[in-house]
Amino acid sequence: METQEPLFIYQIRIKGHLDEHRLRWFEGLIVSQKQNGETVISGEMDQAALHGVLNRIRDLGVELISVQRFDSKDEPSQKGNSQ
Repeated sequence: METQEPLFIYQIRIKGHLDEHRLRWFEGLIVSQKQNGETVISGEMDQAALHGVLNRIRDLGVELISVQRFDSKDEPSQKGNSQ
């Protein structure tokens, strides 16, 4: 019997902004480049997809600031995250 892994919303913060070419690496996710110089990548994903995104971030050589997980019903607040 095959069990489906639960999906969660992940919000990943990295240092710096990404150029157009690198933004394409995260198609299907929400990418916000903030005035404070951070980029926030978020979206609903399972563990395999999360690891894929983290591998892309590693391959870019950018600094990972944080990873937060939210239940799908408790989407992350955008307060205080102005562009």
